[in-house]
Amino acid sequence: MLSAADEGLAPSERPVRVVADARLSLGAGVLPLYLSHDWDKPLPGITRAVIVLHGRRRDADTYWHAAGNAASAGGSAAHGSLLIVPQFLADVDVRHHRLPPEMTHWTLESWMGGGPAEGPAPISSFDALDAVLARLGDRVRFPALRTIVVAGHSGGGQVAQRYAVLGRGGDPLGAVGVAVRYVVANPSSYVYFSADRPQGNGGFAPFPTEACPGFDDWKYGMNALPPYAGPTPPAALEAAFVRRQVIYLWGDEDTDRDQPALDKSCAAAAQGPHRLARGQAYFAYLKARHPDLAHRAMVVPGVGHDGDAMFSSAPGLAALFDKV
Repeated sequence: MLSAADEGLAPSERPVRVVADARLSLGAGVLPLYLSHDWDKPLPGITRAVIVLHGRRRDADTYWHAAGNAASAGGSAAHGSLLIVPQFLADVDVRHHRLPPEMTHWTLESWMGGGPAEGPAPISSFDALDAVLARLGDRVRFPALRTIVVAGHSGGGQVAQRYAVLGRGGDPLGAVGVAVRYVVANPSSYVYFSADRPQGNGGFAPFPTEACPGFDDWKYGMNALPPYAGPTPPAALEAAFVRRQVIYLWGDEDTDRDQPALDKSCAAAAQGPHRLARGQAYFAYLKARHPDLAHRAMVVPGVGHDGDAMFSSAPGLAALFDKV
């Protein structure tokens, strides 16, 4: 039950309702997550793993239900799928639920950009995702695994896109025949690889720094990268990113400029007025820089800012389960 003080907080600042019931060791800490199968024993029937990332409210339970609904809607295309929903907790969650000291937790926002944890050790949220992918790369447990999908909606879409830029966890999996795909649905913002931002005429031009100092810092640009990024130069990160399998999903009704969870900072607003415009502008930006870009984009008709509806839609099922 929330305290009177917690009731007065914004939704993303309140403690989560539920902590996921499974655990993954991160070495110096543990990560809570939901799993559709017991992955501590061999799963020879699993051919696909679908990792669904929650939004800024850290409501993994909500996204667990959304993942299950999508799998049900996917029918036979979803058979042989392992569903995984990690949970990136914040300090307030640990205090409220009186969790043990080994439970890894971040600040309210740092996990969304791959920032280091507050405790018990400075583990990046991207290190945690690397650990999930490393477990899936175990060919004893997953001898038939062929596809991993890292999907996120809203705040989770931000995580998926940034992890597609910086993440190292998928790199070793190609050697064992596992393809990794990233599904980025309705995020508030994207990471750009230059100071260019969309103009009203459909073009791109350098954004004036004086209008928004820090607009090109991570997680909006390539300045001030998190420690997880290491010494890799931005040009190399961009080159690796555009070679990865990335699918963008946008609800054609996700156009509310005042939607409560929309990032309204000047750095995000420089990317467009609302999520649909920001997504379409970002895709155009990438295509302008990389005319042979293999990334794909799909608009979901009749859907606004709704992760359940996005993932259970025809484009969502095609992105998650190749259901066409």
